Amino acid sequence: MRLILGLVLSTILVCTAAAAEPKLIWETKGLAQPESVVYDPTTDVLYVSNINGAVMNKDGNGFISRLKPDGTILERQWVKGLNAPTGLAMHDRKLYVADVDELLEINAASGHINKRYKANGAIFLNDVAIGEDGTIYVSDTPMNTIWRLKDGTFEPWLANDNLNHPNGLIVQGDKLIVASFGSMPSQGQKQELAGLLAVNLEDQTITPLGKGDAIGNLDGLEPLDPGDYLVTDWAAGALYRIDAKGKADRLIDLNQGSADLTYFPDKNTALIPMMLDNTLAAYQLSAPASKSKPPSKSK
Repeated sequence: MRLILGLVLSTILVCTAAAAEPKLIWETKGLAQPESVVYDPTTDVLYVSNINGAVMNKDGNGFISRLKPDGTILERQWVKGLNAPTGLAMHDRKLYVADVDELLEINAASGHINKRYKANGAIFLNDVAIGEDGTIYVSDTPMNTIWRLKDGTFEPWLANDNLNHPNGLIVQGDKLIVASFGSMPSQGQKQELAGLLAVNLEDQTITPLGKGDAIGNLDGLEPLDPGDYLVTDWAAGALYRIDAKGKADRLIDLNQGSADLTYFPDKNTALIPMMLDNTLAAYQLSAPASKSKPPSKSK
């Protein structure tokens, strides 16, 4: 009897573990180094940035794609002639795009580029986040700088080496949460892993999230409730859930190049641009992670 009960319990545990595994529900191929994805609730479409060339190169090859929420491509090159577009965010029917050393403002209805905000001295504008008041923050990863667009002025807001090569950004209340990239090994330089930081929007103080443990070369960043985050690791290829204490749980093993994701809490689904695979992958996570509303203003 004990043997039978043991076998039954083992079977239940195996089935439960299998059911708990995140599931790939669709994958869109045919993109060109997709780096970021954002959802437009007004038109029910996804926008995806495509670098389509060397990162940081001003080659005019970059473009923005429009997709259905199921991954079907509507327009592969909806907006073209960009350089190396990366981070995306939406506010008031405008799509904001980080493009090497410019922040672009695109009319979401027409695809017309309304404005170009030049970031003089920037090397690689990477992610974009927007506060409730419409203030826009943009990370310049190599320069350890956060740029800010406020009242029509785009300028460096915070330059500090403690940012440890800032990548993913989100605004939460009076804090700017930063996913730091650290550094990858190159020309004799050792790999440096990084974690999450919180920047006070009032006094610009920088504090590690939780214990400040190094996790990976972090890229995409999405909020969960209560106080948890979904974060991608570009170098290792992974999706993590990181709690308010900084503890990281690896949810999915991915290929290298997992970039700037978006998350639908109502469907418990994460959309992850796989930059080196030229795909956008949608994963159903194992259990409801958040009760927050679907993404609207930013990624």
